[in-house]
Amino acid sequence: MEYPRVLELSKIKRTVFLFGPRMTGKSFLLHKLFPNSPYYDLLRAETFLKLSMRPQALREELEEIGSRRALQGPVIIDEIQKLPLLLDEVHSMIEDLHLQFILTGSSARKIKRRGTNLLGGRAWTRRLHPLCSAEIGDYNVQRIFHYGSLPLVYDSEYPEEDLKAYCGTYLQQEIAEEGAARKIDAFSRFLRTAALYNGEQVNYEAWASDAAVPARTIREYFSVLEDTLLGEMLTPWSRGKKRKAVSAGKFFFFDLGVRNTLASVSQLDPGTDAWGKAMKHFVYIELRSWLDYSNDGRNLSFWRTRDNREVDFIIGDETAIEVKASSNPSERHVKNLLELKNEGQFKHLLLVCSVDTPRMLKEVEILPLKVFLQRLWKGEYF
Repeated sequence: MEYPRVLELSKIKRTVFLFGPRMTGKSFLLHKLFPNSPYYDLLRAETFLKLSMRPQALREELEEIGSRRALQGPVIIDEIQKLPLLLDEVHSMIEDLHLQFILTGSSARKIKRRGTNLLGGRAWTRRLHPLCSAEIGDYNVQRIFHYGSLPLVYDSEYPEEDLKAYCGTYLQQEIAEEGAARKIDAFSRFLRTAALYNGEQVNYEAWASDAAVPARTIREYFSVLEDTLLGEMLTPWSRGKKRKAVSAGKFFFFDLGVRNTLASVSQLDPGTDAWGKAMKHFVYIELRSWLDYSNDGRNLSFWRTRDNREVDFIIGDETAIEVKASSNPSERHVKNLLELKNEGQFKHLLLVCSVDTPRMLKEVEILPLKVFLQRLWKGEYF
């Protein structure tokens, strides 16, 4: 099934880096938006070989096309991280020929590590995520909690097998080929540990023990995950007036299905602790997607104090969100939100849970999951 994507690219008249994990639909989206654009796929062996041997061939071909007809749409180069040296040619053609490019990548690691030409600030950056609730429409919460929302997996008849293949491809292509981790077996153990503790505050020493690698290596591995777009370290909110915040972050994988596959989670039942964690993870993914797609520059963080007060998500300094699987929330469920209110000036205090209808509890809005997501994507928290 084809889904309309929220990310707006067709109106952008600047060169764009479009980053996103594999299988989020970058190539499909660009083929649909720009069917007549020159297209270079660096995953194709012949294209990679030609341009790696003679990067200037890119300019020669585009000048030849331009001599016959006006270029229709931006020039698209898929998986630019495979050949970062092409960015010098791209840079010169932006300057000399005034061309627009869209440069996709499923990893920023090589580009960042080699100090590659990032086009001197002439390019914008956009991110493409798995399908969000606003794109799917009448989405199946239970299916997303189990298998995530990668486009090909969400509609697949064999989602478990597709996810296993995806995780294997990630290890082989993004880690082994790029030399991002010296020992794939150690990195695989770390991946499982990170997946098991997804959404929990990182304890480098404890996680290093579980993965049987040094703590300093765990820190390097998290850098690999972020560079290859497999997840994000959520930082703690530290602007409170009274209580001192913790310093360690929480790591979230970019997709529920990928996380479940890496953690060998095959069953999630409503009402269980695992279901509540999946609900929180789902809200994180929706928040991250919304912030990126709306170009809202506010930071996404969480609040946790040294005396264990905690709120799941904070957008900027204005909106605080607690996520609970409970269908019958009481005052104890909003206690931390009310405590957080004393730390700053919040416009919205939200408890997202499994109730049927919205209501107020003291100063906190109690919202069903679907109602919260509808309001989010309508821009009520912009």
